[in-house]
Amino acid sequence: MREKKRPIGRLIMILAIVFFYLPIVFMIVFSFNDSRSLTSFTGFSLRWYERMWNDSEMMESLYTTIIVAVLATVISTVVGTISAIGLSKSRRIVQDVILQINDFPIMNPEIVTAIGLMLFFITIGVERGFMTMLLAHIAFCIPYVILSVMPKIRSLDPNLADAAMDLGATPWQALTKVIVPQIKVGIFSGALIAFTMSFDDFIISYFVTGRGVKNLSIMVYTMSKRVNPSINAISTLVVLFITLVLVAVNVIPIIRDRKLKREAGDIPTQINV
Repeated sequence: MREKKRPIGRLIMILAIVFFYLPIVFMIVFSFNDSRSLTSFTGFSLRWYERMWNDSEMMESLYTTIIVAVLATVISTVVGTISAIGLSKSRRIVQDVILQINDFPIMNPEIVTAIGLMLFFITIGVERGFMTMLLAHIAFCIPYVILSVMPKIRSLDPNLADAAMDLGATPWQALTKVIVPQIKVGIFSGALIAFTMSFDDFIISYFVTGRGVKNLSIMVYTMSKRVNPSINAISTLVVLFITLVLVAVNVIPIIRDRKLKREAGDIPTQINV
Protein backbone atom coordinates (compact mmCIF):
# COMPACT_ATOMS: atom_id res chain seq x y z
CA MET A 1 0.00 0.00 0.00
CA ARG A 2 2.85 2.38 0.84
CA GLU A 3 4.48 1.79 -2.53
CA LYS A 4 1.22 2.72 -4.26
CA LYS A 5 0.78 5.87 -2.21
CA ARG A 6 4.25 7.22 -2.94
CA PRO A 7 3.64 7.97 -6.65
CA ILE A 8 0.40 9.76 -5.74
CA GLY A 9 2.20 11.84 -3.12
CA ARG A 10 4.97 12.72 -5.57
CA LEU A 11 2.41 13.64 -8.23
CA ILE A 12 0.60 15.95 -5.79
CA MET A 13 3.91 17.55 -4.81
CA ILE A 14 4.86 18.10 -8.47
CA LEU A 15 1.45 19.60 -9.25
CA ALA A 16 1.72 21.91 -6.24
CA ILE A 17 5.19 23.07 -7.33
CA VAL A 18 3.95 23.68 -10.87
CA PHE A 19 0.92 25.56 -9.56
CA PHE A 20 3.07 27.87 -7.43
CA TYR A 21 6.05 28.43 -9.74
CA LEU A 22 4.59 28.33 -13.25
CA PRO A 23 2.95 31.77 -12.89
CA ILE A 24 6.30 33.19 -11.74
CA VAL A 25 8.05 31.71 -14.77
CA PHE A 26 5.24 33.06 -16.96
CA MET A 27 5.70 36.54 -15.45
CA ILE A 28 9.49 36.47 -15.97
CA VAL A 29 9.15 35.40 -19.60
CA PHE A 30 6.60 38.10 -20.44
CA SER A 31 8.68 40.78 -18.75
CA PHE A 32 10.89 40.48 -21.85
CA ASN A 33 7.95 40.59 -24.29
CA ASP A 34 8.21 43.18 -27.04
CA SER A 35 4.48 43.99 -27.07
CA ARG A 36 2.01 44.99 -24.38
CA SER A 37 0.28 41.63 -24.65
CA LEU A 38 0.21 39.50 -21.52
CA THR A 39 -0.87 36.36 -23.37
CA SER A 40 1.23 36.10 -26.56
CA PHE A 41 5.01 36.46 -26.77
CA THR A 42 5.90 38.52 -29.88
CA GLY A 43 9.64 38.94 -29.41
CA PHE A 44 12.47 39.59 -26.94
CA SER A 45 12.87 43.15 -25.70
CA LEU A 46 14.08 45.12 -22.66
CA ARG A 47 11.70 48.01 -23.29
CA TRP A 48 9.63 47.38 -20.14
CA TYR A 49 12.73 47.37 -17.95
CA GLU A 50 13.78 50.65 -19.53
CA ARG A 51 10.32 52.11 -19.01
CA MET A 52 10.31 50.89 -15.43
CA TRP A 53 13.71 52.50 -14.80
CA ASN A 54 12.52 55.81 -16.27
CA ASP A 55 9.25 55.76 -14.33
CA SER A 56 10.01 58.01 -11.35
CA GLU A 57 6.83 57.03 -9.47
CA MET A 58 7.60 53.33 -9.74
CA MET A 59 11.22 53.73 -8.68
CA GLU A 60 10.18 55.93 -5.77
CA SER A 61 7.81 53.20 -4.58
CA LEU A 62 10.66 50.68 -4.82
CA TYR A 63 12.97 52.93 -2.78
CA THR A 64 10.21 53.46 -0.20
CA THR A 65 9.67 49.71 0.07
CA ILE A 66 13.36 49.00 0.61
CA ILE A 67 13.88 51.85 3.11
CA VAL A 68 10.80 50.91 5.16
CA ALA A 69 11.69 47.21 5.09
CA VAL A 70 15.29 47.80 6.19
CA LEU A 71 14.40 50.29 8.95
CA ALA A 72 11.51 48.15 10.20
CA THR A 73 13.74 45.06 10.21
CA VAL A 74 16.58 46.72 12.14
CA ILE A 75 14.34 48.41 14.72
CA SER A 76 11.98 45.45 15.23
CA THR A 77 14.93 43.05 15.53
CA VAL A 78 16.60 45.15 18.23
CA VAL A 79 13.36 45.79 20.13
CA GLY A 80 12.14 42.21 19.75
CA THR A 81 15.46 40.70 20.86
CA ILE A 82 15.71 42.94 23.93
CA SER A 83 12.06 42.22 24.77
CA ALA A 84 12.62 38.46 24.48
CA ILE A 85 15.69 38.64 26.73
CA GLY A 86 13.74 40.70 29.27
CA LEU A 87 10.84 38.25 29.20
CA SER A 88 13.22 35.37 29.90
CA LYS A 89 14.07 37.02 33.23
CA SER A 90 10.43 37.61 34.16
CA ARG A 91 8.14 35.41 36.18
CA ARG A 92 6.41 32.51 34.44
CA ILE A 93 2.95 34.05 34.64
CA VAL A 94 4.23 37.31 33.14
CA GLN A 95 5.89 35.40 30.29
CA ASP A 96 2.71 33.49 29.52
CA VAL A 97 0.54 36.63 29.47
CA ILE A 98 2.96 38.67 27.34
CA LEU A 99 3.53 35.84 24.87
CA GLN A 100 -0.23 35.36 24.50
CA ILE A 101 -0.53 39.07 23.76
CA ASN A 102 2.43 38.79 21.37
CA ASP A 103 0.76 35.95 19.44
CA PHE A 104 -2.48 37.90 19.03
CA PRO A 105 -1.28 40.22 16.19
CA ILE A 106 0.13 37.20 14.34
CA MET A 107 -3.15 35.30 14.44
CA ASN A 108 -5.31 38.40 13.98
CA PRO A 109 -6.51 39.04 10.38
CA GLU A 110 -4.43 41.73 8.71
CA ILE A 111 -7.50 43.75 7.71
CA VAL A 112 -8.47 44.08 11.40
CA THR A 113 -4.93 45.16 12.35
CA ALA A 114 -4.88 47.63 9.44
CA ILE A 115 -8.19 49.24 10.41
CA GLY A 116 -7.12 49.38 14.06
CA LEU A 117 -3.85 51.12 13.22
CA MET A 118 -5.60 53.52 10.85
CA LEU A 119 -8.15 54.50 13.51
CA PHE A 120 -5.36 54.86 16.08
CA PHE A 121 -3.39 57.29 13.89
CA ILE A 122 -6.55 59.25 13.08
CA THR A 123 -7.53 59.43 16.78
CA ILE A 124 -4.19 60.81 17.95
CA GLY A 125 -4.12 63.25 15.04
CA VAL A 126 -1.05 61.94 13.25
CA GLU A 127 -0.98 62.68 9.54
CA ARG A 128 -0.62 59.45 7.62
CA GLY A 129 2.43 59.05 5.42
CA PHE A 130 5.91 57.55 5.51
CA MET A 131 6.27 57.67 9.30
CA THR A 132 2.93 56.00 10.01
CA MET A 133 3.76 53.26 7.51
CA LEU A 134 7.14 52.70 9.18
CA LEU A 135 5.61 52.60 12.67
CA ALA A 136 2.95 50.13 11.50
CA HIS A 137 5.57 47.87 9.94
CA ILE A 138 7.66 47.94 13.11
CA ALA A 139 4.57 47.10 15.17
CA PHE A 140 3.63 43.97 13.22
CA CYS A 141 7.25 42.80 12.76
CA ILE A 142 8.19 42.80 16.47
CA PRO A 143 5.97 39.77 17.37
CA TYR A 144 7.68 37.65 14.69
CA VAL A 145 11.12 38.55 16.06
CA ILE A 146 10.08 37.67 19.63
CA LEU A 147 8.58 34.41 18.38
CA SER A 148 11.88 33.49 16.67
CA VAL A 149 14.26 34.57 19.45
CA MET A 150 12.34 33.22 22.46
CA PRO A 151 12.99 29.47 21.83
CA LYS A 152 16.73 30.12 21.52
CA ILE A 153 16.78 32.02 24.81
CA ARG A 154 14.90 29.23 26.57
CA SER A 155 17.54 26.74 25.41
CA LEU A 156 20.31 28.71 27.16
CA ASP A 157 21.55 28.16 30.68
CA PRO A 158 19.68 30.76 32.79
CA ASN A 159 22.87 31.42 34.79
CA LEU A 160 25.00 32.17 31.71
CA ALA A 161 24.87 35.97 32.07
CA ASP A 162 25.51 35.78 35.83
CA ALA A 163 28.55 33.56 35.23
CA ALA A 164 29.93 36.04 32.70
CA MET A 165 29.53 38.94 35.15
CA ASP A 166 31.15 36.90 37.92
CA LEU A 167 34.18 36.54 35.63
CA GLY A 168 34.44 40.33 35.26
CA ALA A 169 32.13 41.15 32.35
CA THR A 170 29.86 44.17 32.55
CA PRO A 171 26.11 43.69 31.93
CA TRP A 172 26.55 45.13 28.43
CA GLN A 173 29.47 42.78 27.68
CA ALA A 174 27.50 39.83 29.04
CA LEU A 175 24.65 40.74 26.69
CA THR A 176 26.66 41.45 23.53
CA LYS A 177 29.50 38.92 23.92
CA VAL A 178 27.79 36.02 25.67
CA ILE A 179 24.01 36.06 25.20
CA VAL A 180 23.67 37.50 21.68
CA PRO A 181 26.22 35.13 20.02
CA GLN A 182 24.34 32.17 21.50
CA ILE A 183 20.99 33.29 20.06
CA LYS A 184 22.22 34.81 16.79
CA VAL A 185 20.49 32.12 14.73
CA GLY A 186 17.13 33.07 16.22
CA ILE A 187 17.88 36.77 15.76
CA PHE A 188 18.81 36.26 12.12
CA SER A 189 15.68 34.16 11.50
CA GLY A 190 13.50 36.82 13.10
CA ALA A 191 15.15 39.57 11.07
CA LEU A 192 14.65 37.62 7.84
CA ILE A 193 10.97 37.04 8.62
CA ALA A 194 10.51 40.70 9.56
CA PHE A 195 12.12 41.86 6.32
CA THR A 196 9.97 39.51 4.26
CA MET A 197 6.76 40.54 6.00
CA SER A 198 7.55 44.25 5.64
CA PHE A 199 8.67 44.00 2.03
CA ASP A 200 5.57 42.02 1.05
CA ASP A 201 2.90 43.83 3.07
CA PHE A 202 -0.02 45.44 1.25
CA ILE A 203 -3.14 45.52 3.43
CA ILE A 204 -1.70 47.32 6.45
CA SER A 205 0.40 49.64 4.28
CA TYR A 206 -2.64 50.57 2.20
CA PHE A 207 -4.63 51.66 5.26
CA VAL A 208 -1.91 53.56 7.15
CA THR A 209 -0.25 55.45 4.30
CA GLY A 210 -1.09 58.87 2.89
CA ARG A 211 0.29 62.00 1.19
CA GLY A 212 1.10 59.98 -1.93
CA VAL A 213 3.51 57.63 -0.15
CA LYS A 214 3.33 54.19 -1.78
CA ASN A 215 5.31 51.04 -1.36
CA LEU A 216 5.77 48.48 -4.12
CA SER A 217 2.70 46.41 -3.28
CA ILE A 218 0.43 49.46 -3.40
CA MET A 219 2.01 50.56 -6.66
CA VAL A 220 1.47 47.13 -8.25
CA TYR A 221 -2.14 47.15 -7.04
CA THR A 222 -2.84 50.52 -8.66
CA MET A 223 -1.11 49.44 -11.90
CA SER A 224 -3.01 46.16 -12.09
CA LYS A 225 -6.18 48.08 -12.99
CA ARG A 226 -4.67 48.85 -16.38
CA VAL A 227 -2.46 46.70 -18.60
CA ASN A 228 1.15 47.68 -17.90
CA PRO A 229 3.88 45.09 -18.55
CA SER A 230 6.24 47.13 -16.38
CA ILE A 231 4.63 45.24 -13.48
CA ASN A 232 6.26 42.08 -14.83
CA ALA A 233 9.65 43.81 -15.04
CA ILE A 234 9.72 45.14 -11.48
CA SER A 235 8.25 41.89 -10.12
CA THR A 236 10.99 39.95 -11.89
CA LEU A 237 13.65 42.11 -10.22
CA VAL A 238 12.04 41.48 -6.83
CA VAL A 239 12.04 37.71 -7.47
CA LEU A 240 15.70 37.91 -8.51
CA PHE A 241 16.59 39.88 -5.37
CA ILE A 242 14.80 37.41 -3.08
CA THR A 243 16.45 34.47 -4.87
CA LEU A 244 19.90 35.98 -4.39
CA VAL A 245 19.19 36.58 -0.69
CA LEU A 246 17.99 33.00 -0.19
CA VAL A 247 21.03 31.62 -2.01
CA ALA A 248 23.36 33.76 0.10
CA VAL A 249 21.60 32.74 3.32
CA ASN A 250 21.97 29.04 2.51
CA VAL A 251 25.39 29.06 0.81
CA ILE A 252 27.36 31.33 3.19
CA PRO A 253 26.88 29.05 6.26
CA ILE A 254 27.97 26.02 4.19
CA ILE A 255 31.14 27.81 3.05
CA ARG A 256 31.85 28.97 6.62
CA ASP A 257 31.38 25.46 8.03
CA ARG A 258 33.69 23.97 5.40
CA LYS A 259 36.30 26.61 6.17
CA LEU A 260 36.08 25.87 9.90
CA LYS A 261 36.39 22.12 9.27
CA ARG A 262 39.36 22.71 7.01
CA GLU A 263 41.06 24.88 9.64
CA ALA A 264 40.27 22.30 12.33
CA GLY A 265 41.78 19.59 10.14
CA ASP A 266 44.96 21.62 9.66
CA ILE A 267 45.63 21.95 13.40
CA PRO A 268 46.74 18.32 14.06
CA THR A 269 48.93 18.42 10.97
CA GLN A 270 50.70 21.54 12.21
CA ILE A 271 51.20 19.98 15.68
CA ASN A 272 52.63 16.80 14.22
CA VAL A 273 55.07 18.76 12.11
